[in-house]
Amino acid sequence: MEAIRKQATKLREQVARQQQAVLKQFGAGGYGGSDNIITDEAELHQHQKLEKLYISTRAGKHFQRDIVRGVEGYIVTGSKQVEIGTKLSEDSRKYGAENTCTSGNTLSKAALNYGRARAQMEKERGNMLKALGTQVAEPLRAMVMGAPLEDARHLAQRYDRMRQEAEAQAIEVFKRQARVRETPGNAEITMKLEAAEAKLQDLKSNMATMGKEAAAAMAAVEAQQQRLTLQRLIAMVEAERAYHQRVLQILDQLEGEMILERQRIEAPPTPPPPGPSVDNAMPPPPSYEEVNGVFASQAHNGSTDSMGYFLGEVMHPYLAESDVELNLSVGDYVVVRKVSNNGWAEGECKGKAGWFPFGYIERRERVLASKVAEVF
Repeated sequence: MEAIRKQATKLREQVARQQQAVLKQFGAGGYGGSDNIITDEAELHQHQKLEKLYISTRAGKHFQRDIVRGVEGYIVTGSKQVEIGTKLSEDSRKYGAENTCTSGNTLSKAALNYGRARAQMEKERGNMLKALGTQVAEPLRAMVMGAPLEDARHLAQRYDRMRQEAEAQAIEVFKRQARVRETPGNAEITMKLEAAEAKLQDLKSNMATMGKEAAAAMAAVEAQQQRLTLQRLIAMVEAERAYHQRVLQILDQLEGEMILERQRIEAPPTPPPPGPSVDNAMPPPPSYEEVNGVFASQAHNGSTDSMGYFLGEVMHPYLAESDVELNLSVGDYVVVRKVSNNGWAEGECKGKAGWFPFGYIERRERVLASKVAEVF
């Protein structure tokens, strides 16, 4: 349809130029001259300007409509994604809250964290979709269907019809001029020519006015289209950018939490220090009741050497794993009070009493007094 319109316009312009050439040839004397020609340079420029504005505003309207359709489709699809993501969030939270695992709660914690993060991401997606609808689709739809564009297009169409009418009137004037030349002195033919010329002048005047109004209206619509469409595109980009930035923050936090959990359960056991052979599966330190019973039995049997206090120098560091154990550093001195049968000893170091692996120290018979003072 557009190709037909362009072709018709081109044909009209060609006909008008031919008419102009003929009228210039035959209109030099008598009635009519170049003043009666409809397609002068100013009018042709006005007509071409309106054609370009019409094409520009139509393309802008189609682009705005394409954006509206695309955004609406994106909102429909995104709403379905929000629904699916929300369901996944609820399922993850449910699993994490129930915590049915008997060997630990690592996966339950991860599920809870994921459910929380997924809910936040879907909330952000919903906010973005809402912004796309209110800040992009609705303003563009209003402009596509708005009155300014339709009014400007109607003015352009009225100008086009008036131009066609003026072209037809110019041909009529040309015919009557030819009759006057053929029958000079005929008052009736002359009067009809004058009436035709007057009508042509009115048409040309009205057409010029209408052309200016239509061009001004179309130019205003074009400027508004360009400005508003660019603003809406920027708003769309900003909404999507804000959404992705927020989601990235949520995912970074979630990844950090989950990696910490994974490292906690996958961390290899701490290797035993070099030196004395201490069983990795060393049993926990005995209770005081058990030790008191053992030493009471040893005392009854006459084996009391192990009950004597002595000093020991720490040869290998030890990190306490419970409140009843001592932290030992190389070079520390410990007052050993009791030694159990399972490799543990009880004593005092730096004013604190507790248990420690007996194989981590060596007995010392002679120690400086300053070292002894450090023990207490």
